[in-house]
Amino acid sequence: MSKLRKNYNSGELNEKNLLRDPFFQFDSWFKEELKSELWEPNAMILSTSNTENKPSSRVVLLKGYSDKGFVFFTNYKSRKGEEIAQNSNVSLLFFWPQLDRQVRIEGTIKKTSAKESDEYFKTRPLESQAAAVVSEQSSIVDDWNKFHESFQNKIQNKSFERPKQWGGYCVIPNRFEFWQGRSSRLHDRFQFVFENKKWRIERLYP
Repeated sequence: MSKLRKNYNSGELNEKNLLRDPFFQFDSWFKEELKSELWEPNAMILSTSNTENKPSSRVVLLKGYSDKGFVFFTNYKSRKGEEIAQNSNVSLLFFWPQLDRQVRIEGTIKKTSAKESDEYFKTRPLESQAAAVVSEQSSIVDDWNKFHESFQNKIQNKSFERPKQWGGYCVIPNRFEFWQGRSSRLHDRFQFVFENKKWRIERLYP
């Protein structure tokens, strides 16, 4: 393990090419990732914590972003949903190893509107809709075969309403960090902190 190393040389991030708005900077990097046609560029690690300040993390998929925030969808009664209800402070992490980049985002989270959740739900494949209806996400499965049979039966219906316990969340950032891997571990790191209704930009040590 100690000999595993990679030399980062995909590019640099400096004061000249850094965009002054973190949402524009994210958009620029995300579009470059899309052009690379790499596997699931919208995969992000969502970290939450409960009232005991015990953190947990998992990968979810980004389904939309704007200067209002970053949107994903899930079961509100899942473990992450329960922890979000207890503590609205969350973080996101995007890791794009092929471009030697990562983006860290910290902020607060809220549910999207029912309309937005309904609209997205209708775009999902039939099987994904059925899974959202029958799955008690994060709960213990007593009988997998019974669950799978229920899933298959639901698919036959071919039409579903969005379950009330399933919908979207929007992460509203108050801090970004953009990390560009560099040779000799002299990585480029810039953070944006939202204070007094504007973004303060700071360069960090590697």
